[in-house]
Amino acid sequence: MLRILHLEDSDLDHELVQLSLRKSGLEFSMDRVETLVEFRLQIEKFAFDVILADYRLPGFTALDAWEALSDQSHRPPFILLSGAIGESAAVAAIKLGMSDYLLKDDTAKLAQVIRRAIEVQDARRAKEKADAELAASERRLANFAEHLQSTIEQERAAIAREIHDDIGGALAAVKLDLSWIERHTSDPVTQSHIDAATEMLQHALGASQRIMMNLRPAILDQGLEAAVYWLAGSFEKRTGIRTAFRANLAKEVISKEVQLTAYRTAQEALTNISKYAQCDQVTIDLTDAEDVLTLEVSDNGIGITPSNLDKAKAFGLKGLSERAKSVGGWLDVSCPSGIGTSIILSVPLTPVPLQNNQDTFQ
Repeated sequence: MLRILHLEDSDLDHELVQLSLRKSGLEFSMDRVETLVEFRLQIEKFAFDVILADYRLPGFTALDAWEALSDQSHRPPFILLSGAIGESAAVAAIKLGMSDYLLKDDTAKLAQVIRRAIEVQDARRAKEKADAELAASERRLANFAEHLQSTIEQERAAIAREIHDDIGGALAAVKLDLSWIERHTSDPVTQSHIDAATEMLQHALGASQRIMMNLRPAILDQGLEAAVYWLAGSFEKRTGIRTAFRANLAKEVISKEVQLTAYRTAQEALTNISKYAQCDQVTIDLTDAEDVLTLEVSDNGIGITPSNLDKAKAFGLKGLSERAKSVGGWLDVSCPSGIGTSIILSVPLTPVPLQNNQDTFQ
């Protein structure tokens, strides 16, 4: 059963409204108020499913009643039922958020108008609830992505330390033993085996250092520009792809969180280029103009299509996008003229609230 509040100063009009609704078969209970004070008391005391209101009442209008509902989180459907309102005033009232209007001479349609207003209200509330749930889900996803990135960085740092302490220490000890054997033997065959083992050992040491650098970018201690320069040089040496690096950083202090985000973005972009781009030229630009850190990694390869960006398993770029958001920035991916790909990270360098982003390099 619907609970209806009727704002009306005419006893006759109130009776006619009730009679019309009963004829329509609508199940309802109805309270009537005549003053704005009574109206406020009723809406504070009870929850109504529908409000019917005459437009002009002694000393106030339905607009004042509508304003009195502004403190309620969910306003019930508010229907103007008046004989003294023009078309323009009715349209203006609808624009304010009122549900509908109906002339008193046409009360036979009132039940239909009420049902429609309730359906629209229910649909609006369902949408608001869905939107709120979606926003909450997106916040949880962003928090999870940030936590995941933080955990990954911590694991990377832990693995890098183990490689340095265990594998690096063992390889260094082997190198010392080989040097000792080399000094204490003159047999040419043994010497050739020592040379081969030393060469392989040197290769293993280089690989372990490269892996440690990828896992834990200690070079960031030298600054973001130096770290990205090293990354570009290593990429060119490893892949043979010409890599140009340009930097113009005026800001002396950039937070470690932002530096790590920029470094990982460049690292992931170069990894994608080596796998998919089929290019022979890469350009990396790093600037902080207008107090915004901008990192752009471009190639002249085959490009990337929107469908590839939207793939369910395109976790690399999605992860970079979430990482950018965690420091108040954003990530753009474009294919200018359909040739090559540009990945652009932009991060405002003015202080922004972070969500407990933990730095994992010291």
